[in-house]
Amino acid sequence: MTSRSFLPIVLGAGLGTRMRSDVPKVMHEIGNLPLVGHVLKALQAAGADRIAVVIGPDMPELERAVARISPNASCYVQTERLGTAHAALAAEPALQQAADDVLVLFGDTPLVTEATISRVRDDLAAGADVAVLGFEAKNPFGYGRLLTRDGRLMAIREEKDATDEERKVTLCNSGIMGFNGNVALELMQAVGNANAKGEFYLTDAVEIANERGLTVKAVSAEEEEVQGVNTRAQLAACEAVFQKRARLAAMEAGVTLHAPETVYFSHDTELGVDVVVEPNVVFGPDVKVATEVRIRAFSHLEGARVGSGTTMGPYARLRPGAELMEDTHIGNFVEIKKAVVGRGAKVNHLSYIGDADIGAGSNVGAGTITCNYDGFGKHRTVIGDGSFIGSNSTLVAPITLGNGVYVAAGSTVTEDVSADALVLGRARQSEKPKRAAELRARFKAAKDAAKS
Repeated sequence: MTSRSFLPIVLGAGLGTRMRSDVPKVMHEIGNLPLVGHVLKALQAAGADRIAVVIGPDMPELERAVARISPNASCYVQTERLGTAHAALAAEPALQQAADDVLVLFGDTPLVTEATISRVRDDLAAGADVAVLGFEAKNPFGYGRLLTRDGRLMAIREEKDATDEERKVTLCNSGIMGFNGNVALELMQAVGNANAKGEFYLTDAVEIANERGLTVKAVSAEEEEVQGVNTRAQLAACEAVFQKRARLAAMEAGVTLHAPETVYFSHDTELGVDVVVEPNVVFGPDVKVATEVRIRAFSHLEGARVGSGTTMGPYARLRPGAELMEDTHIGNFVEIKKAVVGRGAKVNHLSYIGDADIGAGSNVGAGTITCNYDGFGKHRTVIGDGSFIGSNSTLVAPITLGNGVYVAAGSTVTEDVSADALVLGRARQSEKPKRAAELRARFKAAKDAAKS
């Protein structure tokens, strides 16, 4: 297959009308990746040399997303929405460049796999001029039926046009079609619009190909894999399938999920061998976790790196730029943002560490805050190796603490601290004997006076 050139055309010009959205439909996300991004990733894995994406006018955010996800993709604008063949022909400049295999797919069908794309290409390589991807529908109502005879696909019959006998057919059209590159453009150009809506339907290419004596085949996929997204409910259904796949893949790769159905993955989550994930953990985009890490319940990670042997949570939050070295401990209700926590360091309770470097083997006590924002800009806190930060300490950045520093509990530290120093930054305690009883008496008298 690698010797055959491959041009996919991804149709993505649809609006989010039924989703009640101003966002282009294919920009809605599952697994924190736009729907079209999942299709692009599958196509790249299946060996696409170049990819044509058909978008609607005034969709700059979609064009930027396509460029970011797939550098070998080019966008073509469909100025009017006049049917699927009309949409595919918006990419005519790409079609005019030679390709052995041409596939037309929908950008709102995010679950199609590399393996299925390759099966369609296999049929083209074996001599099919047109290969249509179908599925056995549990309830075929509303779908176009694939009508076959003696191993050939004769026609795609829409529900409204089908006879009673044809409606009994359960092999339905997914909308994904493959073409021999030598005939793809001429078949698309031959599609007419003599129908009630006056639109150009790519499915008509099947009967045109048969009339010309070309070879037309049907290829089967699982119904779950080819489901499209037109509504928010269908978006949620695709998200559920994506998460099911991601959980299974993680467990097969050596990850323990205590309650798989409660763990949510992103499209790019990477977990090492012998990672243990407790219930109700959410992985946002761009998270990489090394081996033998335990992530306790109700933790949230995004844009983070976690070193081997680390334990974090429960209720821990890693924000973008968080980097935990090996054997660190991040405890309950700790938030780490754009900070490096050194090997063997501990931040175990109720702390915010932002824009900071925590040295190896340091211990950060409960309630510690790195004050990184002065209302105008962010500033960095640096804590050396082997330091001890007492509970309820406030470190006002920019500030640097040397190695082996000891910060007394309750301190506010505003200046740099030298190595191995003890620093106290709190008011001196003062005791006023009997004053508490006097205050209570005064408060009670005032309260009684107010009532009378």
